[in-house]
Amino acid sequence: MLGGSFWVAFCRNSLGALLLMGVFLVLDRPRFTMRKTVCYYMVFGFGMVLIFSAWYLFDQNGFVRGAGPLSVLVFGLFCGAMSGGTLYLSLYKISLGFYFLSLCVFGGVDIARWWFGGNMWVDVLIRLGMVVIILFLIIKKFRKTFLDNMDFLREEMDLFSAAVLVGSVMLAAVVIYWPDIHSFSVLNIIRISVIMIMTGIIQYTIFHLYLHLGREHKYQEENQLLEMNEQLLRRQIDLEKEKEMEAARMFHDVRHHCLLLAEYLENGELEELDVYVRQYGKEVEKKQTERAPVCGNKAVNRILSVYARCAELEKIKVTMDVAMEEALAMRDIDLVAILANVFENAIHGCQSSGKERQEIDVYITQKGNKVVIRFRNTCASDIRFRNGFPESGDGGGVGISSIMKTVGRYDGEVDFSVKNDMFITRILLNLSINVRGGVKKVFRKRKNRDVRIM
Repeated sequence: MLGGSFWVAFCRNSLGALLLMGVFLVLDRPRFTMRKTVCYYMVFGFGMVLIFSAWYLFDQNGFVRGAGPLSVLVFGLFCGAMSGGTLYLSLYKISLGFYFLSLCVFGGVDIARWWFGGNMWVDVLIRLGMVVIILFLIIKKFRKTFLDNMDFLREEMDLFSAAVLVGSVMLAAVVIYWPDIHSFSVLNIIRISVIMIMTGIIQYTIFHLYLHLGREHKYQEENQLLEMNEQLLRRQIDLEKEKEMEAARMFHDVRHHCLLLAEYLENGELEELDVYVRQYGKEVEKKQTERAPVCGNKAVNRILSVYARCAELEKIKVTMDVAMEEALAMRDIDLVAILANVFENAIHGCQSSGKERQEIDVYITQKGNKVVIRFRNTCASDIRFRNGFPESGDGGGVGISSIMKTVGRYDGEVDFSVKNDMFITRILLNLSINVRGGVKKVFRKRKNRDVRIM
């Protein structure tokens, strides 16, 4: 530090707070409206700048040693509380902001000492220029990429990456803010520069590593969806072949019906003819009822019809109560990911139940922008849950991750439970907005043990 009055410290601290909170805010999706969030940031930032400046005024040595690490803690807690993201993502953003703050401190102090005789106002001006440049580059070059890929970072970042980030930044903080090892010499400047460069490389590498992992997992999910669609198409083809065979049988039977009708007419057996025609009409009406569409939405109707037929071939009774609009603000591939996987799980659950009577009950309704999906299927009596999910063996493990991620795209909720030997899957979708966040956490109690739906 180059010293200075209260107001010099106030300017330095204001620039530091602006950089820390500015980097965090431009890379964040806050939980409140942007206008309210900015107001909170301004009030908190001004208050912290006054407190830190007063600390500098009364204990300059203690301020130099502790202001850097403490600012990470204080501003990190505040920004994290205002953020709508996860803990690990907040740690990454506050670490990135503190890394840039360390660059500004290092650049301002050493440039002012090297070329301007340690002029404190040159230090302030250099910091101001670096803050403006950093925020400008983040907004123009980095912000869009970060926000577009925030889902990948949110899903992939873990404790290890957060620990590496915080550890590397704290190492840089020790080098920058600890005065005993910051004597002014070419060797020290080179040493600090190398450490700062390595810290920046770590930040950059971790960002792109988890970005790559997130994209790879997305490709795997899309591949899984393609496999589900392929399986659905194959089952549709089998169903169409079955319909063709049934149509051939019907054409074959028509000839016999015509011969029988002609026989009745030739013999003048009009009453018998009337009875036969009525019976035939009832049979035709029954088949038309069986072939009636499940609902007005073609994609939902196709998926449910195919899997209902598969269940019937396995001697599973299927009942459906479905009311859906013809057009949904939802991709057909997402409908497949949810309905096909849940129906597939229900069929597996029935088959593994060992019960003589097996049934699947499907209830889907739409109320405005909300879609409620409920599947009930026969299941084994000893189903156990682990981390909110049914353990393998009941069919519940097939495609669960695909269901959860797809539901999460629509700000959805998922709940699994067992009641009276019936496995119940309940899903709520919000089609008014396409939220990229995860599935909301719901807490339920099942058979005297807590089950958390992640």
